[in-house]
Amino acid sequence: MTEIIAGLYMSPPEVLALSAAAALVVARWLAPAARPPVTIAAAGVLALSAIVLGVVGLRWQMLPVLAGGAVALPFALCPLLRSRTGRPARRARWWLALPGSVACAGLIATGPGAAWAFPVPVFPEPSGGFPVGTRVAQWTDPRRPESFTADPHDRRTVVVQLWYPARKSPAGTRRAQYLGRTQDEARTVSDALARQVGLPGFLVDGVPRAHTHAVFNAPVSDRGGRFPVVLFSPGSGGVRTQNTAWAEELASHGYVVAALDHPYDSAAVVLTDGRAIRTRTASTGDRDKDTALSAGWTAVRAADLSFVLTQLDRLGGGEIADPLTGRLDAGRVAVTGHSMGGAAALRAARQDRRFDAVIDLDGYPHGPLSPSLHQPALALTQAITPGTDPRYLPRLTAALKLNTLTSYRLTIPGAAHLTFTDGPLYLPPVPSIVGSLGRTESPRVVAATTLAFLDSTLRHTPGDLAGVLSPYGNLSVYHPDDSR
Repeated sequence: MTEIIAGLYMSPPEVLALSAAAALVVARWLAPAARPPVTIAAAGVLALSAIVLGVVGLRWQMLPVLAGGAVALPFALCPLLRSRTGRPARRARWWLALPGSVACAGLIATGPGAAWAFPVPVFPEPSGGFPVGTRVAQWTDPRRPESFTADPHDRRTVVVQLWYPARKSPAGTRRAQYLGRTQDEARTVSDALARQVGLPGFLVDGVPRAHTHAVFNAPVSDRGGRFPVVLFSPGSGGVRTQNTAWAEELASHGYVVAALDHPYDSAAVVLTDGRAIRTRTASTGDRDKDTALSAGWTAVRAADLSFVLTQLDRLGGGEIADPLTGRLDAGRVAVTGHSMGGAAALRAARQDRRFDAVIDLDGYPHGPLSPSLHQPALALTQAITPGTDPRYLPRLTAALKLNTLTSYRLTIPGAAHLTFTDGPLYLPPVPSIVGSLGRTESPRVVAATTLAFLDSTLRHTPGDLAGVLSPYGNLSVYHPDDSR
Protein backbone atom coordinates (compact mmCIF):
# COMPACT_ATOMS: atom_id res chain seq x y z
CA MET A 1 0.00 0.00 0.00
CA THR A 2 2.85 2.40 0.80
CA GLU A 3 5.00 1.27 -2.14
CA ILE A 4 6.04 4.28 -4.19
CA ILE A 5 4.91 4.24 -7.82
CA ALA A 6 7.98 4.76 -10.00
CA GLY A 7 7.73 7.93 -12.06
CA LEU A 8 4.97 9.42 -9.87
CA TYR A 9 7.05 9.45 -6.64
CA MET A 10 3.81 8.88 -4.71
CA SER A 11 2.12 5.88 -3.11
CA PRO A 12 -1.37 4.64 -4.15
CA PRO A 13 -3.13 6.33 -1.17
CA GLU A 14 -1.31 9.58 -1.99
CA VAL A 15 -2.38 9.36 -5.64
CA LEU A 16 -5.98 8.77 -4.55
CA ALA A 17 -5.87 11.77 -2.19
CA LEU A 18 -4.44 13.93 -4.96
CA SER A 19 -7.10 12.79 -7.45
CA ALA A 20 -9.93 13.33 -4.96
CA ALA A 21 -8.73 16.82 -4.02
CA ALA A 22 -8.46 17.78 -7.68
CA ALA A 23 -11.94 16.39 -8.35
CA LEU A 24 -13.39 18.59 -5.58
CA VAL A 25 -11.94 21.66 -7.26
CA VAL A 26 -13.37 20.63 -10.62
CA ALA A 27 -16.79 19.65 -9.19
CA ARG A 28 -18.01 23.22 -8.73
CA TRP A 29 -17.53 23.81 -12.46
CA LEU A 30 -19.53 20.80 -13.60
CA ALA A 31 -23.09 20.76 -14.85
CA PRO A 32 -25.67 20.58 -12.01
CA ALA A 33 -26.55 16.96 -12.79
CA ALA A 34 -22.92 15.81 -12.62
CA ARG A 35 -21.97 17.76 -9.53
CA PRO A 36 -23.53 15.59 -6.76
CA PRO A 37 -22.01 12.17 -7.63
CA VAL A 38 -18.56 13.64 -8.31
CA THR A 39 -18.57 15.67 -5.09
CA ILE A 40 -19.78 12.81 -2.89
CA ALA A 41 -17.35 10.29 -4.38
CA ALA A 42 -14.39 12.69 -4.19
CA ALA A 43 -15.16 13.68 -0.61
CA GLY A 44 -15.39 10.03 0.42
CA VAL A 45 -12.13 9.08 -1.29
CA LEU A 46 -10.34 12.11 0.20
CA ALA A 47 -11.53 11.27 3.72
CA LEU A 48 -10.60 7.59 3.38
CA SER A 49 -7.18 8.42 1.90
CA ALA A 50 -6.48 10.89 4.70
CA ILE A 51 -7.28 8.22 7.29
CA VAL A 52 -5.02 5.67 5.59
CA LEU A 53 -2.17 8.18 5.31
CA GLY A 54 -2.59 9.08 8.96
CA VAL A 55 -2.18 5.41 9.89
CA VAL A 56 0.77 4.52 7.62
CA GLY A 57 2.52 7.88 8.06
CA LEU A 58 1.73 11.22 6.45
CA ARG A 59 4.48 12.86 4.40
CA TRP A 60 4.75 16.63 4.54
CA GLN A 61 4.35 16.78 0.76
CA MET A 62 0.70 15.70 1.17
CA LEU A 63 -0.25 18.52 3.55
CA PRO A 64 -0.94 21.09 0.78
CA VAL A 65 -2.92 18.45 -1.13
CA LEU A 66 -5.17 17.75 1.86
CA ALA A 67 -5.41 21.46 2.66
CA GLY A 68 -6.43 22.29 -0.90
CA GLY A 69 -9.04 19.54 -0.87
CA ALA A 70 -10.37 20.68 2.53
CA VAL A 71 -10.76 24.27 1.32
CA ALA A 72 -12.48 23.17 -1.90
CA LEU A 73 -14.84 20.76 -0.11
CA PRO A 74 -17.35 23.22 1.42
CA PHE A 75 -17.66 25.14 -1.86
CA ALA A 76 -18.34 21.88 -3.69
CA LEU A 77 -20.88 20.76 -1.04
CA CYS A 78 -22.71 24.07 -0.79
CA PRO A 79 -24.86 23.61 -3.93
CA LEU A 80 -25.80 20.10 -2.80
CA LEU A 81 -26.94 21.35 0.61
CA ARG A 82 -28.95 24.10 -1.01
CA SER A 83 -30.80 21.61 -3.22
CA ARG A 84 -31.56 19.32 -0.25
CA THR A 85 -33.08 22.17 1.76
CA GLY A 86 -35.26 23.14 -1.17
CA ARG A 87 -33.41 26.33 -1.88
CA PRO A 88 -32.51 26.80 -5.55
CA ALA A 89 -28.93 25.82 -6.33
CA ARG A 90 -27.04 28.67 -7.82
CA ARG A 91 -23.68 28.56 -9.55
CA ALA A 92 -21.38 31.26 -8.19
CA ARG A 93 -20.48 33.88 -10.71
CA TRP A 94 -17.43 32.57 -12.48
CA TRP A 95 -15.23 35.62 -11.86
CA LEU A 96 -15.86 35.25 -8.14
CA ALA A 97 -15.30 31.46 -8.08
CA LEU A 98 -12.28 31.35 -10.35
CA PRO A 99 -9.65 32.84 -7.97
CA GLY A 100 -10.60 30.40 -5.23
CA SER A 101 -10.45 27.43 -7.58
CA VAL A 102 -7.07 28.51 -8.94
CA ALA A 103 -5.72 28.97 -5.41
CA CYS A 104 -6.91 25.49 -4.39
CA ALA A 105 -5.53 23.94 -7.57
CA GLY A 106 -2.17 25.63 -6.99
CA LEU A 107 -2.09 24.38 -3.42
CA ILE A 108 -2.89 20.83 -4.52
CA ALA A 109 -0.29 20.92 -7.31
CA THR A 110 2.38 21.79 -4.73
CA GLY A 111 2.11 18.23 -3.37
CA PRO A 112 3.31 16.24 -6.39
CA GLY A 113 5.90 18.92 -7.11
CA ALA A 114 7.34 18.54 -3.62
CA ALA A 115 7.13 14.74 -3.86
CA TRP A 116 9.14 14.93 -7.10
CA ALA A 117 11.77 17.24 -5.58
CA PHE A 118 12.12 15.28 -2.30
CA PRO A 119 10.93 11.76 -3.11
CA VAL A 120 11.00 8.47 -1.32
CA PRO A 121 13.96 6.96 -3.20
CA VAL A 122 13.17 4.10 -5.58
CA PHE A 123 16.28 1.97 -6.01
CA PRO A 124 17.20 0.63 -9.44
CA GLU A 125 16.74 -3.08 -9.94
CA PRO A 126 20.17 -4.77 -9.78
CA SER A 127 21.11 -6.07 -13.21
CA GLY A 128 23.26 -9.05 -12.20
CA GLY A 129 22.35 -12.70 -11.94
CA PHE A 130 22.32 -12.93 -8.12
CA PRO A 131 19.64 -11.80 -5.67
CA VAL A 132 21.16 -9.62 -2.95
CA GLY A 133 21.38 -10.21 0.78
CA THR A 134 22.64 -7.81 3.43
CA ARG A 135 23.67 -7.96 7.06
CA VAL A 136 25.39 -5.73 9.61
CA ALA A 137 28.38 -6.52 11.81
CA GLN A 138 30.09 -4.57 14.58
CA TRP A 139 33.77 -5.16 15.31
CA THR A 140 36.12 -3.71 17.91
CA ASP A 141 39.88 -3.51 17.39
CA PRO A 142 41.45 -4.45 20.77
CA ARG A 143 44.84 -3.08 19.67
CA ARG A 144 43.73 0.42 18.69
CA PRO A 145 42.65 3.12 21.17
CA GLU A 146 39.73 5.33 20.18
CA SER A 147 41.40 8.64 19.28
CA PHE A 148 38.15 10.66 19.41
CA THR A 149 37.54 10.06 23.14
CA ALA A 150 39.56 10.70 26.28
CA ASP A 151 38.87 7.28 27.81
CA PRO A 152 42.18 5.33 27.70
CA HIS A 153 40.26 2.05 27.79
CA ASP A 154 38.05 2.90 24.83
CA ARG A 155 38.90 0.88 21.72
CA ARG A 156 38.10 1.66 18.10
CA THR A 157 34.77 0.14 16.99
CA VAL A 158 33.41 0.10 13.47
CA VAL A 159 30.02 -0.88 12.08
CA VAL A 160 30.10 -2.68 8.73
CA GLN A 161 27.25 -3.51 6.36
CA LEU A 162 27.76 -6.38 3.95
CA TRP A 163 25.94 -6.86 0.66
CA TYR A 164 26.44 -10.29 -0.88
CA PRO A 165 25.10 -12.70 -3.52
CA ALA A 166 22.14 -14.51 -1.98
CA ARG A 167 19.62 -17.20 -2.72
CA LYS A 168 16.27 -16.18 -4.11
CA SER A 169 13.85 -15.19 -1.35
CA PRO A 170 10.17 -16.18 -1.37
CA ALA A 171 7.78 -13.78 -3.07
CA GLY A 172 6.61 -11.06 -0.72
CA THR A 173 9.72 -11.15 1.48
CA ARG A 174 10.21 -7.75 3.08
CA ARG A 175 13.13 -5.83 1.63
CA ALA A 176 15.82 -4.19 3.74
CA GLN A 177 15.19 -0.80 5.26
CA TYR A 178 17.33 1.97 3.76
CA LEU A 179 19.79 3.75 6.09
CA GLY A 180 19.41 1.32 8.98
CA ARG A 181 18.42 -2.04 10.34
CA THR A 182 15.17 -0.56 11.68
CA GLN A 183 13.08 2.47 10.79
CA ASP A 184 14.14 4.12 14.07
CA GLU A 185 17.80 3.77 13.08
CA ALA A 186 16.97 5.02 9.58
CA ARG A 187 15.27 8.13 11.00
CA THR A 188 18.20 8.79 13.33
CA VAL A 189 20.65 8.58 10.44
CA SER A 190 18.44 10.58 8.07
CA ASP A 191 18.01 13.42 10.58
CA ALA A 192 21.74 13.48 11.24
CA LEU A 193 22.54 13.63 7.50
CA ALA A 194 20.06 16.49 7.06
CA ARG A 195 21.63 18.45 9.92
CA GLN A 196 25.04 17.78 8.41
CA VAL A 197 24.12 19.83 5.33
CA GLY A 198 21.93 22.37 7.12
CA LEU A 199 18.53 21.04 6.01
CA PRO A 200 15.52 20.58 8.30
CA GLY A 201 14.96 16.87 8.74
CA PHE A 202 11.34 16.92 7.55
CA LEU A 203 12.43 17.85 4.00
CA VAL A 204 13.94 14.40 3.49
CA ASP A 205 11.43 12.45 5.54
CA GLY A 206 10.88 10.16 2.56
CA VAL A 207 14.40 8.74 2.79
CA PRO A 208 13.93 6.60 5.94
CA ARG A 209 10.69 5.25 4.45
CA ALA A 210 12.53 3.64 1.56
CA HIS A 211 13.31 -0.04 1.14
CA THR A 212 16.03 -1.44 -1.07
CA HIS A 213 16.22 -4.62 -3.14
CA ALA A 214 18.35 -6.55 -0.64
CA VAL A 215 16.95 -8.90 2.01
CA PHE A 216 18.36 -8.77 5.52
CA ASN A 217 20.16 -11.97 6.53
CA ALA A 218 19.16 -13.79 3.35
CA PRO A 219 20.94 -17.15 2.87
CA VAL A 220 24.20 -16.87 0.90
CA SER A 221 24.00 -18.09 -2.67
CA ASP A 222 25.07 -21.70 -3.14
CA ARG A 223 26.68 -20.91 -6.52
CA GLY A 224 29.52 -18.70 -7.65
CA GLY A 225 32.34 -20.16 -5.56
CA ARG A 226 34.38 -17.67 -3.54
CA PHE A 227 33.42 -14.03 -4.08
CA PRO A 228 35.80 -11.09 -4.58
CA VAL A 229 35.54 -8.45 -1.84
CA VAL A 230 35.09 -4.67 -2.18
CA LEU A 231 35.52 -2.42 0.86
CA PHE A 232 33.91 1.03 0.87
CA SER A 233 34.49 4.18 2.94
CA PRO A 234 31.85 6.97 2.71
CA GLY A 235 32.45 10.70 2.38
CA SER A 236 33.08 13.10 5.24
CA GLY A 237 30.03 12.85 7.49
CA GLY A 238 28.71 10.11 5.23
CA VAL A 239 27.35 6.76 6.33
CA ARG A 240 27.83 3.14 5.32
CA THR A 241 24.56 3.06 3.37
CA GLN A 242 25.16 6.18 1.26
CA ASN A 243 26.04 4.05 -1.82
CA THR A 244 23.46 1.31 -1.41
CA ALA A 245 22.36 1.29 -5.07
CA TRP A 246 25.99 0.80 -6.12
CA ALA A 247 26.60 -1.90 -3.49
CA GLU A 248 23.52 -3.86 -4.51
CA GLU A 249 24.52 -3.71 -8.17
CA LEU A 250 28.00 -5.07 -7.39
CA ALA A 251 26.60 -7.81 -5.15
CA SER A 252 24.20 -8.89 -7.89
CA HIS A 253 27.28 -9.45 -10.10
CA GLY A 254 28.99 -11.72 -7.57
CA TYR A 255 30.92 -9.35 -5.31
CA VAL A 256 30.75 -8.96 -1.54
CA VAL A 257 30.66 -5.27 -0.62
CA ALA A 258 31.64 -4.23 2.92
CA ALA A 259 30.79 -0.59 3.67
CA LEU A 260 31.97 1.09 6.86
CA ASP A 261 30.56 3.56 9.34
CA HIS A 262 33.42 5.55 10.87
CA PRO A 263 32.28 6.52 14.42
CA TYR A 264 32.74 10.21 15.34
CA ASP A 265 33.20 10.96 11.62
CA SER A 266 30.01 9.54 10.08
CA ALA A 267 26.95 11.74 10.73
CA ALA A 268 25.45 9.12 13.05
CA VAL A 269 26.46 5.57 13.90
CA VAL A 270 23.96 3.42 15.78
CA LEU A 271 25.71 0.66 17.75
CA THR A 272 24.20 -2.71 18.59
CA ASP A 273 23.45 -1.51 22.14
CA GLY A 274 21.31 1.31 20.73
CA ARG A 275 23.73 4.16 21.38
CA ALA A 276 23.99 6.72 18.58
CA ILE A 277 27.46 8.24 18.09
CA ARG A 278 27.35 11.64 16.40
CA THR A 279 30.07 13.22 14.31
CA ARG A 280 32.81 15.21 16.02
CA THR A 281 34.69 16.23 12.90
CA ALA A 282 34.27 19.79 11.64
CA SER A 283 36.32 22.11 9.49
CA THR A 284 37.76 25.29 10.99
CA GLY A 285 37.80 27.50 7.90
CA ASP A 286 41.57 27.75 8.06
CA ARG A 287 43.03 25.95 5.02
CA ASP A 288 46.27 24.81 6.70
CA LYS A 289 44.50 23.57 9.84
CA ASP A 290 41.81 21.82 7.81
CA THR A 291 44.44 20.16 5.62
CA ALA A 292 46.15 18.74 8.72
CA LEU A 293 42.83 17.66 10.26
CA SER A 294 41.72 15.95 7.04
CA ALA A 295 45.01 14.08 6.82
CA GLY A 296 44.50 12.82 10.38
CA TRP A 297 40.91 11.76 9.80
CA THR A 298 41.95 10.02 6.58
CA ALA A 299 44.60 8.07 8.48
CA VAL A 300 41.98 6.84 10.98
CA ARG A 301 39.72 5.74 8.13
CA ALA A 302 42.59 3.93 6.37
CA ALA A 303 43.32 2.04 9.60
CA ASP A 304 39.61 1.16 9.85
CA LEU A 305 39.71 -0.27 6.33
CA SER A 306 42.75 -2.44 7.06
CA PHE A 307 41.18 -3.66 10.30
CA VAL A 308 37.95 -4.61 8.52
CA LEU A 309 39.94 -6.47 5.87
CA THR A 310 41.61 -8.45 8.66
CA GLN A 311 38.20 -9.28 10.13
CA LEU A 312 36.86 -10.33 6.74
CA ASP A 313 39.92 -12.53 6.24
CA ARG A 314 39.23 -14.18 9.60
CA LEU A 315 35.54 -14.49 8.71
CA GLY A 316 36.31 -16.06 5.36
CA GLY A 317 38.74 -18.48 6.97
CA GLY A 318 36.24 -19.63 9.59
CA GLU A 319 37.78 -17.92 12.64
CA ILE A 320 34.55 -15.92 12.97
CA ALA A 321 31.31 -17.91 12.74
CA ASP A 322 29.32 -16.45 9.88
CA PRO A 323 27.19 -17.56 6.92
CA LEU A 324 29.88 -16.13 4.60
CA THR A 325 32.57 -18.40 6.03
CA GLY A 326 34.48 -19.99 3.19
CA ARG A 327 32.81 -17.78 0.57
CA LEU A 328 35.12 -14.72 0.61
CA ASP A 329 38.20 -14.58 -1.60
CA ALA A 330 40.77 -12.62 0.42
CA GLY A 331 43.14 -12.85 -2.53
CA ARG A 332 40.87 -10.59 -4.63
CA VAL A 333 40.10 -7.43 -2.66
CA ALA A 334 39.48 -3.84 -3.78
CA VAL A 335 39.29 -0.78 -1.54
CA THR A 336 37.01 2.06 -2.57
CA GLY A 337 35.59 5.28 -1.18
CA HIS A 338 33.77 8.51 -1.94
CA SER A 339 35.22 11.96 -1.25
CA MET A 340 37.27 11.65 1.97
CA GLY A 341 36.56 7.94 1.76
CA GLY A 342 38.30 7.93 -1.61
CA ALA A 343 41.31 9.58 0.00
CA ALA A 344 41.19 6.91 2.72
CA ALA A 345 41.03 4.17 0.07
CA LEU A 346 44.15 5.54 -1.64
CA ARG A 347 45.96 5.75 1.67
CA ALA A 348 44.89 2.28 2.77
CA ALA A 349 46.08 0.82 -0.54
CA ARG A 350 49.48 2.49 -0.20
CA GLN A 351 49.92 1.15 3.33
CA ASP A 352 48.38 -2.31 2.95
CA ARG A 353 49.44 -4.47 0.01
CA ARG A 354 46.63 -6.92 0.70
CA PHE A 355 44.40 -4.60 -1.33
CA ASP A 356 44.62 -5.61 -4.98
CA ALA A 357 42.89 -2.59 -6.55
CA VAL A 358 41.68 0.85 -5.50
CA ILE A 359 38.80 3.09 -6.63
CA ASP A 360 38.51 6.77 -5.68
CA LEU A 361 35.08 8.30 -6.24
CA ASP A 362 35.73 12.04 -6.50
CA GLY A 363 38.06 12.17 -3.51
CA TYR A 364 40.91 14.63 -3.00
CA PRO A 365 44.06 12.74 -1.85
CA HIS A 366 44.60 13.99 1.69
CA GLY A 367 47.83 13.18 3.51
CA PRO A 368 51.18 12.05 2.09
CA LEU A 369 51.48 10.62 -1.41
CA SER A 370 54.16 8.16 -0.38
CA PRO A 371 54.76 5.32 -0.45
CA SER A 372 53.69 4.85 -4.06
CA LEU A 373 50.61 2.87 -5.02
CA HIS A 374 51.30 -0.68 -6.18
CA GLN A 375 47.74 -1.52 -7.27
CA PRO A 376 45.74 -0.64 -10.39
CA ALA A 377 43.68 2.45 -9.59
CA LEU A 378 40.57 4.12 -10.97
CA ALA A 379 39.58 7.69 -10.09
CA LEU A 380 36.12 8.87 -11.13
CA THR A 381 35.66 12.65 -10.91
CA GLN A 382 33.28 15.39 -11.82
CA ALA A 383 34.54 18.08 -14.19
CA ILE A 384 37.17 20.01 -12.25
CA THR A 385 39.06 23.04 -13.50
CA PRO A 386 41.82 25.20 -12.01
CA GLY A 387 39.10 27.79 -11.49
CA THR A 388 36.95 25.52 -9.31
CA ASP A 389 39.84 23.91 -7.41
CA PRO A 390 43.44 24.64 -8.46
CA ARG A 391 44.89 21.94 -6.16
CA TYR A 392 42.66 18.96 -6.90
CA LEU A 393 43.76 17.73 -10.33
CA PRO A 394 47.52 18.29 -9.88
CA ARG A 395 47.51 16.35 -6.61
CA LEU A 396 45.28 13.55 -7.88
CA THR A 397 47.36 13.27 -11.04
CA ALA A 398 50.56 13.14 -8.99
CA ALA A 399 49.14 10.32 -6.85
CA LEU A 400 48.12 8.31 -9.92
CA LYS A 401 51.40 8.89 -11.77
CA LEU A 402 53.38 7.60 -8.79
CA ASN A 403 51.65 4.23 -9.17
CA THR A 404 53.83 1.31 -10.21
CA LEU A 405 50.80 -0.15 -12.04
CA THR A 406 48.38 1.41 -14.53
CA SER A 407 46.01 4.09 -13.23
CA TYR A 408 42.89 5.54 -14.85
CA ARG A 409 41.17 8.88 -14.29
CA LEU A 410 37.70 9.22 -15.80
CA THR A 411 35.99 12.62 -15.79
CA ILE A 412 32.24 12.08 -16.23
CA PRO A 413 30.40 14.93 -18.00
CA GLY A 414 27.32 16.10 -16.12
CA ALA A 415 28.50 14.65 -12.83
CA ALA A 416 28.58 16.52 -9.52
CA HIS A 417 30.11 15.45 -6.22
CA LEU A 418 26.95 13.64 -5.06
CA THR A 419 26.46 11.90 -8.40
CA PHE A 420 28.72 9.16 -7.00
CA THR A 421 26.30 8.43 -4.11
CA ASP A 422 22.60 7.62 -3.72
CA GLY A 423 21.93 11.38 -3.59
CA PRO A 424 20.38 11.64 -7.08
CA LEU A 425 17.69 9.17 -6.01
CA TYR A 426 16.21 11.44 -3.32
CA LEU A 427 17.57 14.99 -3.63
CA PRO A 428 16.17 17.73 -5.89
CA PRO A 429 17.62 17.32 -9.41
CA VAL A 430 19.71 20.49 -9.18
CA PRO A 431 22.81 20.05 -11.42
CA SER A 432 25.17 21.76 -8.96
CA ILE A 433 24.11 19.31 -6.24
CA VAL A 434 23.56 15.94 -7.92
CA GLY A 435 24.65 16.58 -11.50
CA SER A 436 22.58 16.47 -14.66
CA LEU A 437 22.70 12.75 -15.47
CA GLY A 438 19.33 12.09 -13.84
CA ARG A 439 18.02 9.67 -11.26
CA THR A 440 18.31 6.63 -13.51
CA GLU A 441 21.54 7.38 -15.35
CA SER A 442 23.64 8.49 -12.35
CA PRO A 443 23.73 5.13 -10.53
CA ARG A 444 24.01 3.28 -13.85
CA VAL A 445 27.14 5.13 -14.97
CA VAL A 446 28.92 4.82 -11.62
CA ALA A 447 28.11 1.11 -11.38
CA ALA A 448 29.03 0.32 -15.00
CA THR A 449 32.44 2.00 -14.85
CA THR A 450 33.44 0.56 -11.49
CA LEU A 451 32.20 -2.91 -12.43
CA ALA A 452 34.27 -2.85 -15.61
CA PHE A 453 37.35 -1.91 -13.58
CA LEU A 454 36.72 -4.55 -10.89
CA ASP A 455 36.05 -7.30 -13.44
CA SER A 456 39.31 -6.41 -15.20
CA THR A 457 41.52 -6.15 -12.10
CA LEU A 458 40.04 -8.72 -9.71
CA ARG A 459 38.59 -11.25 -12.13
CA HIS A 460 41.11 -10.60 -14.92
CA THR A 461 38.31 -10.48 -17.48
CA PRO A 462 39.95 -10.13 -20.91
CA GLY A 463 39.32 -7.00 -22.93
CA ASP A 464 40.34 -3.40 -23.42
CA LEU A 465 39.48 -1.63 -20.15
CA ALA A 466 40.32 1.79 -21.56
CA GLY A 467 38.01 1.11 -24.48
CA VAL A 468 35.17 0.22 -22.10
CA LEU A 469 35.68 3.30 -19.92
CA SER A 470 36.23 5.88 -22.67
CA PRO A 471 32.57 6.23 -23.80
CA TYR A 472 31.59 7.39 -20.32
CA GLY A 473 33.77 10.50 -20.29
CA ASN A 474 37.23 11.97 -20.65
CA LEU A 475 39.72 9.21 -19.84
CA SER A 476 43.36 9.66 -18.87
CA VAL A 477 45.56 6.59 -18.56
CA TYR A 478 48.81 6.66 -16.59
CA HIS A 479 51.16 3.78 -17.33
CA PRO A 480 53.98 2.96 -14.90
CA ASP A 481 56.57 3.51 -17.61
CA ASP A 482 55.27 7.02 -18.42
CA SER A 483 57.63 9.91 -17.81
CA ARG A 484 57.07 11.31 -14.33
